[in-house]
Amino acid sequence: MGKSLEDVHQSVSTQNKKSAFRKIVAFFGPAYLISVGYMDPGNWATDIAGGSQFGYSLLWVLLMSNLMALLLQSLSARLGIVTQRDLAQASRETYSPFINYILYFLAEIAIAACDLAEVLGMAIGINLLFDIPLIEGVIITVLDTFLLLFLINKGIRKMEAFIIVLVAIIGFSFIFEMFFAQPEIGKVIYGLIPSMPNEAALYIAIGIIGATVMPHNLYLHSSLVQTRNFDRSNAGIKQALKYNFIDSTIALNLAFFVNAAILILAAATFYKNGMYEVAEIQDAHKFLAPLLGNKWAPILFAVALIAAGQSSTVTGTLAGQIIMEGYLNLRIQPWVRRIITRLIAIVPAVIVISIFGEGITGKLLILSQVILSLQLGFAIIPLIHFVSDKSKMKGFHIGTITQIASWIIATIIVSLNAKLVFDEINGWLETSDNPIVLWFTVVPLAFGFLILLLYIVVKPFIAKTKTRILNHSPHNLKLQFSKTAIYTKKNIAVSVDFSSADEVALNNAFQLGGIDAKYTLIHVVETVGALVYGEKIDDHETLIDEKLLNEYKEMLSEKGFIVEIQLGFGKPNTVIPTIINEGNFDVLVMGTHGHTGFKDLIFGTTVDKLRHKIKIPLLVVKN
Repeated sequence: MGKSLEDVHQSVSTQNKKSAFRKIVAFFGPAYLISVGYMDPGNWATDIAGGSQFGYSLLWVLLMSNLMALLLQSLSARLGIVTQRDLAQASRETYSPFINYILYFLAEIAIAACDLAEVLGMAIGINLLFDIPLIEGVIITVLDTFLLLFLINKGIRKMEAFIIVLVAIIGFSFIFEMFFAQPEIGKVIYGLIPSMPNEAALYIAIGIIGATVMPHNLYLHSSLVQTRNFDRSNAGIKQALKYNFIDSTIALNLAFFVNAAILILAAATFYKNGMYEVAEIQDAHKFLAPLLGNKWAPILFAVALIAAGQSSTVTGTLAGQIIMEGYLNLRIQPWVRRIITRLIAIVPAVIVISIFGEGITGKLLILSQVILSLQLGFAIIPLIHFVSDKSKMKGFHIGTITQIASWIIATIIVSLNAKLVFDEINGWLETSDNPIVLWFTVVPLAFGFLILLLYIVVKPFIAKTKTRILNHSPHNLKLQFSKTAIYTKKNIAVSVDFSSADEVALNNAFQLGGIDAKYTLIHVVETVGALVYGEKIDDHETLIDEKLLNEYKEMLSEKGFIVEIQLGFGKPNTVIPTIINEGNFDVLVMGTHGHTGFKDLIFGTTVDKLRHKIKIPLLVVKN
């Protein structure tokens, strides 16, 4: 299996540090790359719209989103630290290729939406600071490809330092903005009490959640934590989990401060002065100086905007690389990936701005954040499943309370998104001149995504149930053989699938070889991960199958049989012939009606392919 972000994988040593402080600092960094996604230009648009339209009343949404983000990012970091898999890799090992292609497509849409926000934010910042036209500013953003290449070649610590500097610029800019705006502290505190003024506020609130809890950050965090080289003992993993949680807490609280500052700034300036329609970043910049009476306010605002756009575009590229490599196992040069990602964002931005003018940018930014929010469920639900899996997490799975909290968060996000989609489609149907087209296009698509969401919710539960019900305990086998019979076979291969068919197969093998023959038990793991990664896979089913195969060996050895085991990975009609032809076997015995691809084998194509590929007799016995 390929390593996540292979160029910088385990490139930062956390061991042999002279002090505890140095050790902690060695772990710090990944969460700051994550935090910039929580203060990117898309957040600015939703925060400004929320503050100008509803004052301080949506501050609680930011606080709730930050708490959600902290929990989800800690789950993402846990997955990467414990399993050494990023979220995309874990998904690829769990779901079928078809489902993974859909999940990949949705993740790419999220990356494009995120990059659209970054492109527009940087272009707007360049326009405000240097008076360069917006479309030209959009095109200029392509140049940051080379900045990313320069940073990644210098190592992940240099990139983290660069991002931290940009975060500091954003933070200090808004400290001064708060000093200039002088918000009403009482109303700020009151804004932390949950309330929803109207339906329009719900749309903005969902946009804020989408802008804050970003799906690509879940993929990114699970990969970035793997840049640390630490002791892989239980104590070492516990320490890594602790330090990364501290890292996430500090970084995401800084992001919360920035988001809250933007909303408070909009509330203290625009909402306070009755300017409820200020949703464009450009308008916010234009009105800051006259409303606050300070020429530095708009300058700092533009500088912070450029810093936010530049920092988030770097992390967005890394997330895109992780998603592509994890889902498709496709590795391309980072600069090619950057160009592709940037063009996907630039082309629609240029087209829309050319047609509708520069005034549309605010609506584009908010739309991009709503798209991100809609994709969240398809990243959060698999993540919760993975970190709850005892086998996958090797004892570091999350506890019951954390699981409940995680599922509550997932339910809140999915429910809000479902309401948003329902309201939007209902509005389109009421206002459309040709609603029949929508009924046959948009509505089926929405139902399709709903079915996909339900599938990824229930699939892991069903898979675990199947494993529990269908795996046959070796201690229940009723074995029969005679010590007085004459046996002709000395080296017998037996294909097992941990079903009741194994009992018939083994008893028939004993009739051929008796107690003195050598028996090799062969089992083939057919999971998606096994097909892709072969013997390097260590997913849940592989661990269970390997355990059962060893139990078979132990039980038969105790009865006096000479037993070896062979675990294969992939398709049985390819793997089994390879094992048989490389060994020195007299006969292969196979049972039927298993749960891992042997169902009705005698009537299927597997047995025919096997019969032609192997050089020894094949005995197929039906249960």
